[in-house]
Amino acid sequence: MQDLCSVGKRIPKIDAVDKATGRAQYIQDLKLPGMLCGKILYSKFPHARIAKMDTSRAKALPGVRAVITGEDIPEIKMGVYKDNRPLKAGKVRSYRDEVAAVAAVDLETAAEALKLIEVIYEPLPAIFDPEEAMQEGAALVHEEHKTNVLRMPWKLHYGDVAAARKKSAYVVEERFSTTWVTHCCMGTSGAIAEFDPANNLTIYTNTQIPSLAQKDFLGALKSMGLKDRRVRVIKPCIGGGFGSKLDTYAYEYIAILLSYYTRRPVKVEFDRAEEFIATSTRQPTIARISQGCDKKGKLLFRDISMILDNGAYTSWGATTPSVMMMPITSLYRVPNVRYEAKCVYTNNTYSQAMRGYGNPQATFAIESTMDMLAEKAGIDPIQFRRINANKSGDVSPQDLRITTCGLEGCMDSVKTTLEWDQPKKKGEGVGMASLIHVGGGARVYKSDGCGTIVKMDDFGKVDLFTGATDMGQGADTIVAQIVAEELGLQVDDIHVIHSDTDVCPWDVGAHASRTTFIAGNAALGAARKIRARLLELGAKQLEAPLEKLVLRDRCIVDKDDPQKRIHFSHGGQMLMAEYFYDPTNENMGKDFKGNMSMTYTFGSHGVRVKVDEETGKIKILNYVAAHDVGKAINPMLLEGQVYGGVMMGIGYALTEQVVLEKGENMNPNFRDYKILTAKDVVPIEAPVLETYDEDGPYGAKGIGEPGCVPTAPAVANAVYDAVGVRIKDLPLTPEKVLAALREKKGLDLCGQELGNEDADACIIEE
Repeated sequence: MQDLCSVGKRIPKIDAVDKATGRAQYIQDLKLPGMLCGKILYSKFPHARIAKMDTSRAKALPGVRAVITGEDIPEIKMGVYKDNRPLKAGKVRSYRDEVAAVAAVDLETAAEALKLIEVIYEPLPAIFDPEEAMQEGAALVHEEHKTNVLRMPWKLHYGDVAAARKKSAYVVEERFSTTWVTHCCMGTSGAIAEFDPANNLTIYTNTQIPSLAQKDFLGALKSMGLKDRRVRVIKPCIGGGFGSKLDTYAYEYIAILLSYYTRRPVKVEFDRAEEFIATSTRQPTIARISQGCDKKGKLLFRDISMILDNGAYTSWGATTPSVMMMPITSLYRVPNVRYEAKCVYTNNTYSQAMRGYGNPQATFAIESTMDMLAEKAGIDPIQFRRINANKSGDVSPQDLRITTCGLEGCMDSVKTTLEWDQPKKKGEGVGMASLIHVGGGARVYKSDGCGTIVKMDDFGKVDLFTGATDMGQGADTIVAQIVAEELGLQVDDIHVIHSDTDVCPWDVGAHASRTTFIAGNAALGAARKIRARLLELGAKQLEAPLEKLVLRDRCIVDKDDPQKRIHFSHGGQMLMAEYFYDPTNENMGKDFKGNMSMTYTFGSHGVRVKVDEETGKIKILNYVAAHDVGKAINPMLLEGQVYGGVMMGIGYALTEQVVLEKGENMNPNFRDYKILTAKDVVPIEAPVLETYDEDGPYGAKGIGEPGCVPTAPAVANAVYDAVGVRIKDLPLTPEKVLAALREKKGLDLCGQELGNEDADACIIEE
């Protein structure tokens, strides 16, 4: 590789000072002249008919400017399958259902108005278990569908699984489950909507998809009778996303409706309880998996069926079965694969995309059974995975084309760094798990592209307009480094604008770990056009051939005579260039085959744990997360992504769970929802393997999501190695570990021998 000045350097995020000093403007900081406060009334039942609603007392309250219900608004449909409305009419299907909204002069008045709205419900039978919801005669969440099972047939079958099972020397078959967890963004959700006199809409909202949100809001205006109006989406600084802002939500449409009816700006801002109750979770799953191998440990088949709790409505959580296909078909070389998934309506909260997007759920089942199969075959778990490791040039059964693959190198790094073969103390164990994830885009729309505009002034300063969304991950810093590298500038010379659909190009949104690869290539393409113009100008002024010139130190330089140089100056010209990068990856066909990404990120995680057999508590002693990243554009930001992903994954593995009691969230706060804090950070090492993917900008792959994908199975495998119990249901709480240890020893939860009917009864408090 050439010597690089900006790319590959540990450069702080360009918005770090603004965030540290409080200058960054979040949705909570924004206030418009004449702005009203909006509040939402939620359902009191998980499933009920709305028999009567009386809003007269709320409307009469001084300071209230509008009260709206589902009966008052036009038919605006939301969600992937358009089965949701901003305000519900007729009936409610979950506790988070929005039934009314108010706009008032201040928050206190709006909250008081909600208390004055009278709603009379007629409760209906509710269903909370997806397996029960699939049974004949189960209560229907959406009667018009005639079934609780979503119509999408997620099925694939490659090879001959039945024959491969018969040939297998060793077979493992098990059931695994994962639970509800939520994103826990530090910045809560919110939106401000405002109409101009011509009914053009400006909406400030902390979204991950400004271009797609603009399309959704245009559709809403059309439903309101406002055809051919303009929508401008302005994205304030986002205090965390992780997939939670990948769709448009009821609160945004409610802000729009309230603003339209009051002719004033209206702000709807969630408090912490609302953030837990009225935003979406990672989708819970039940997986039944079997895998088999021959006597030498070579995988012969993988057979998985999944049931996913879709909740009451359909958002992006319902598309996770498509993403699950990637690890199921293509994590390790496995020639025969069968997979089936069903998303099922229940009266629980509905699910959204969350970091890893189905991959953590599938990988938990795959990598847990990989360890179980290795044990049956009598092969070391790492060696077993090496036997089956993906390699560069492979084409998986799903037609995923593996360009570069550093999986074996990541395994070696884990083995060395974790001191895998060293003797372990009593109660200690080591475990590992690997991953595959999209690293070069993920085509789920017609376009997977991103646009960039680069404008250089007469002083060599650059304004970079990108469609990419920065939500805290440092996307603006990455594209600035790429442009600075290409133009011989410093990152300080680059001003990145990414927050306004009126000035920024189109982009499909921040998801699928695509931003570094897609937005990076778009920025690179635009910068190369500016570079070519600069070199042409330099050739004339320096009277030197183009091939002798380079851009360096803010100058055009003759590389044969470095003293011969000129500073970037265009004689009063404004150099501008645009570039739209849309990769040649493929939409999956009806058979779910297709190379959805230009390249794939691989990694292996290893963990050393100590399990207290008296309490069941798991302590992580050391964690190693090795990833094939193509090229580390910014090693410091890369490490931050890995550390954050690992800690999120450890929370998923050990502590986090949204507790739903018959559909009602029982722990909507940071006291009772056990997210890990700074005090819980474990020792983490993040080895980086660079494979220089030729399609990536400077060889880079995406790394945003992989850090949390294999964490749970790595921890579960280490627990088994430590104390010989296999926990198959997340999270791995001390109660579950202790119960499994006592069952292994033939004891009940009270420490009495199983089957001892004379033992005194005891009460176990969790």
